[in-house]
Amino acid sequence: QGNALAWATSGSNGFKGSRKSTPFAAQIAAEKAGRLAQECGVKNLEVLIKGPGPGRESAVRALNAVGFKITSISDVTPVPHNGCRPPKKRRI
Repeated sequence: QGNALAWATSGSNGFKGSRKSTPFAAQIAAEKAGRLAQECGVKNLEVLIKGPGPGRESAVRALNAVGFKITSISDVTPVPHNGCRPPKKRRI
């Protein structure tokens, strides 16, 4: 909650297209956001992970490697109360 101190995306780090959704791109983005947050004086983190994706674990590992003390990791993926109808199953 509140104003963002630091942010980074894989697209802002030079990844384009399908390379943006790789664990390596998530690692680079997390490292950059971590360095920017450290410049603002942040030392402890509560990590909130939203959504599935290939870069979930690598982003948390990158934040840990930057030198933060991670106090908690929680998954805040929104779960529908039977909202939209899913797409039809593939028949091959």
